[in-house]
Amino acid sequence: MKFRRQKIDDVQINLTPLIDVVFLLLIFFMVSTTFNQSTELTIDLPTATSDAPSSDRSKQVELVITADGQYVINGQTLINEKVSTLIQGLKETTQGDVSRPLIITADAKSSYDMVLRVYDAAASLGMTKLAHTAQRESSQ
Repeated sequence: MKFRRQKIDDVQINLTPLIDVVFLLLIFFMVSTTFNQSTELTIDLPTATSDAPSSDRSKQVELVITADGQYVINGQTLINEKVSTLIQGLKETTQGDVSRPLIITADAKSSYDMVLRVYDAAASLGMTKLAHTAQRESSQ
């Protein structure tokens, strides 16, 4: 007895519906997800109640940022507020000795950008000893 061989069809899986479902899920999660971008930072700054340790004042470089936006290095006012001028002033004051501490005194009304320029200038010179001054907290 001769059996007729059955023709075997190639089995194929259609991926189009699967891709459609994946894209629908992707769109659903993209639309339903909320992205919180917090622009507020809560910072609790410490207060100073004791005096700073005394060090050799002749080695310190004192940089003052005034309320009107001027830099004063060891009593000498710089001609402008550019970072390049600040770098040159710090170079001349430190005479290449980057191990000298830089004491930054900024007026409360001066902009934060002015302080960041000091950081940029100190970093470009390789100065690592930076300190800020603060007014002593009054006891009540």
